[in-house]
Amino acid sequence: MKHGERRIGWSILAGVLVLFILALATGPASGDEYSKQQQLIDKALMTFRQFVADPNVGWGPKQAKNVKGILIVPQLLRGAFIFGGAGGSGVYLVRDRKTGEWSDPAFYTMGSASFGLQIGADASQIVLLVLTTQGAETFLNTSFKLGGDVSVAAGPVGAGAKGHTTFQSADVLSYSLAKGVFAGISLEGAGVAVSKGANEAYYGKGTRPVDILITRTAKNPKAEALVKEVAKVMK
Repeated sequence: MKHGERRIGWSILAGVLVLFILALATGPASGDEYSKQQQLIDKALMTFRQFVADPNVGWGPKQAKNVKGILIVPQLLRGAFIFGGAGGSGVYLVRDRKTGEWSDPAFYTMGSASFGLQIGADASQIVLLVLTTQGAETFLNTSFKLGGDVSVAAGPVGAGAKGHTTFQSADVLSYSLAKGVFAGISLEGAGVAVSKGANEAYYGKGTRPVDILITRTAKNPKAEALVKEVAKVMK
């Protein structure tokens, strides 16, 4: 087989792997799905606090006020796949453009067929900062691809990150924590999808992301701690 044909074959298999990961994460809700989602929200709160507390992550007041949405994935696991595939569940909150108030969290999954950027880490914590209206609205789609449907770039980290002048150079900035090390990470090609079963288990049957994020007719008081924490930091 020629080199070009092999590359096409690997790309097709990589795409299939992403879909497989997302399909596993978006399967039907089980009887204890509600408690699982509450645990995910609680873990998301702890993850968010870790990122905010670390001086190496560039979230100064100037940058925080421009954030329109945030996706928190407390654990992105690398699978035992030939491509080093990874998958995990997370929560997404969005800021109301008129009032500035933050929504309750909607549930999403993330899958990547080539998550080889964490130096062999088996698990990573991921935070995506959504900086544009287009980026925020993309989350209302059933699924989308980072780097395809929205642009994504590694977030600034380290000394001087809080004064970074190119903070808004992409729709989405991505950060990770793996093996105790914070880093800006590009998630080009990673797939993000709505977790229908998780949203319905936590908010009620038939709940859609638009009900949680836009009209805000779907609410759960047990998510209040996370909402308040995000609102306090991203003001």
